[in-house]
Amino acid sequence: MGKKSKRKQNSSGPSSAKLSAKKEDKPTLLDETPENLRFEDPFEDEFEEEEYINDGEDVDEAMNEDVDGDDEAQKIQSWNPLTSTLEPGTKLEVDETAYKMHHSLTPDWPALSFDFLRDDLGDARTRFPHSMLVAAGSQADRADRNKLTIMKLSDLCRTSAKQKTEKELEDEILGEEYGREDDSDDDEEEEDDDELEDMDPVLEHFNLSHNGGVNRVRAMPQRSDIVATWSDAGTVNLYNIGGILDSFSRSSGKEVKNSRKIARDPFFVYNGHSCEGYAMDWSKCNQGHLATGDCDGNIHLWSPTESGLSKLSTSSFNIKHAYGPSGGNLDHPSVEDLQWSPTEGTVFASAECGGYVKIFDTRCAGRAMLTNKIHENGSDVNVISWNPIISNLLASGADDGLFSVWDLRNFQSTDAPPQPLARFTCHKNPITSLEWHPTDESMIVVSDEDATYIYDLSIEEDEEEDGKVDAEGYDGIPPQLLFVHCGSQSTKEAHWHPQISSLIMTTALSGYSAFIPSNL
Repeated sequence: MGKKSKRKQNSSGPSSAKLSAKKEDKPTLLDETPENLRFEDPFEDEFEEEEYINDGEDVDEAMNEDVDGDDEAQKIQSWNPLTSTLEPGTKLEVDETAYKMHHSLTPDWPALSFDFLRDDLGDARTRFPHSMLVAAGSQADRADRNKLTIMKLSDLCRTSAKQKTEKELEDEILGEEYGREDDSDDDEEEEDDDELEDMDPVLEHFNLSHNGGVNRVRAMPQRSDIVATWSDAGTVNLYNIGGILDSFSRSSGKEVKNSRKIARDPFFVYNGHSCEGYAMDWSKCNQGHLATGDCDGNIHLWSPTESGLSKLSTSSFNIKHAYGPSGGNLDHPSVEDLQWSPTEGTVFASAECGGYVKIFDTRCAGRAMLTNKIHENGSDVNVISWNPIISNLLASGADDGLFSVWDLRNFQSTDAPPQPLARFTCHKNPITSLEWHPTDESMIVVSDEDATYIYDLSIEEDEEEDGKVDAEGYDGIPPQLLFVHCGSQSTKEAHWHPQISSLIMTTALSGYSAFIPSNL
């Protein structure tokens, strides 16, 4: 699953064998005849004449104990946080063969949130080494030490401890010279891959001043040079990072015409919210349209002015307080997450405390179109994700560890709560992040405090196979679970890269991880 735990056990050593030596008188030498040949060793061992007496039982028992002890000491077990807890003193060791690529980065201060920045290197990239742009916000010990960091991570190579390929296994069986005359091109490619594996990742970054800790970071999908942040000081900040992106391009050897200056401060600071918040999302249908939600249950809508995006300034956006607290969660109306519809430019959804999910249409001012309490126990809905391919599917993750998938065609306001298409109850900790795969409608990445999980919801349950799996001790693991990434402490967000196939990045208290599972 990506992480394995090794249990070290003390094995008792072999019992001492009982040895006794008995000297005998040398036999009388006889004359050598054809019937009595004598062979002499010129390098005679001085202990050659000692006699060892043993009944064999003690030695056999000791050897058996030694073998059993070594087997137990070297026993390696895969660990899954869904089915077991770590015993005190147990150490997790990464199994690099579970990854096509795996890199980690430890910043000066941890980050609650980050976002990928789209680049011009193409979509559906699979060729190593990879390069990516990331915006992340810090959670420092003092408000004036916080930063918005823009990073370029390049030379991200394939993990060297990869599993043997069919070609390598064939060489072991048939010999390395077998079929070499036909494989010269393949050899050159393999040598290039080996050289790439030895490359060290490169990190370039710029730190921009930020007032307060960064609760959420989101980059405009149509323009990566505009990045929005939610501050725990209660402000929403917009940054123009075009100059930084130009600098990254120059470092790659690209010619940049009309290079922009690097702006260290936000070009727009909005303090119209009554308190801090976490919910924030850019519309993928309408460029420049942003929704922000705060902990008092208020949702504000942003739209660009007529010339606002051509020259970024304090007058680039119009903002209105569109929606306030409503429904049955007036006591705790905090808006935890917002998601615009991938196909309808006026529709968005909110995840709120008290177990509520609401659907809004900006053409209907002041109230939600649909309101549903999807958790009868009142557990807060922490995150939601709208499927970018099948637009009627919405996924949600809650504080009680439930992860659910909803069909919005059946998501009507009725007396009875709606029934999910799928619900997973195996998580023991609050769901902190979830996101649909950008090109696979059935795949989703989910994070809780312990780990990051990849599900393929197209896999159907097989009762016969499930019985076999349960008998082998894997009861509690859903068949849709494809991969588990462990080792991070208190994971907060996980995102698919929009342009690199199946690359996932996470942020946690312990730092960042970027990886591609071997089975994707």
